[in-house]
Amino acid sequence: MTPDNDVTTAPFGAFAPNAAQAAVIRLTHRSGLKRGAFRPWMSRLVNLLRSGPVDAQYQGASFRFYHQASATERGALFNPDYNLEELAFLRAHTTDGGVFIDVGANVGTYALTLAKSVGKNGTVIAVEPHPVARTRLTFNRDASNLVQVKLIAAAAGPSDGELLIETDGDNLGASHVVTGKTYTGAIRVPALTLQRILSDAGITRVDALKIDVEGFEDRVLTGFFAQAPQTLWPRAVVIEHLSRKEWQQDCIDDMVARGYHEKGKTRSNTLLALP
Repeated sequence: MTPDNDVTTAPFGAFAPNAAQAAVIRLTHRSGLKRGAFRPWMSRLVNLLRSGPVDAQYQGASFRFYHQASATERGALFNPDYNLEELAFLRAHTTDGGVFIDVGANVGTYALTLAKSVGKNGTVIAVEPHPVARTRLTFNRDASNLVQVKLIAAAAGPSDGELLIETDGDNLGASHVVTGKTYTGAIRVPALTLQRILSDAGITRVDALKIDVEGFEDRVLTGFFAQAPQTLWPRAVVIEHLSRKEWQQDCIDDMVARGYHEKGKTRSNTLLALP
């Protein structure tokens, strides 16, 4: 795969799919096969036709997709309905001039999409600690001309300080916080509480929030809801539940106890909203 630092200065469109790649992507979009090994197979085929990233539109924003080692980027490139239910739910709760918070923003498939909903007068806070993912997110934001998206180069955590994150070489988006000992290859990153992130950004209300931090969701949210004023509580939340069994405290149950209602559930995420 072409290294990021070789391509981030090339303008968007420099890696538009060639004719053969475009045909494979169209075929994939029309197929009913969206999960399992299908997308990795298509990714390998597209890479054989030309190695490196692919520039494409997703949900109205411009992305340079490094699909070979990122499940999120494969999903958005090869599945036009990727996370569509979650996005529709968040859009319904986020209007022009609103505020959307993306904790674990990765390359921006949520943040940049919701930036279209909040408009130029709104605000999107995209929290992403991993330097590679954040570089890609920055490129995608700038290529999409979404000045309302503010990037936070930190991990959200239970306290201000530092955390270690470990990178999955086969899937950048699965990078996760590690605790208890020093891990070979782990990256030390600054950490901020969610309340601190909102305060530093001057945020006084939140329309919607999405959080996907690979099993660390409880450490981010439990303290926030215990300490933050209710005026800061997001009206709608999308939370990844795939690592729910790893949580020290079930933050979905905690949110329900605080008045949130479960509005839906997808394979990966639970959708909650205040009445």
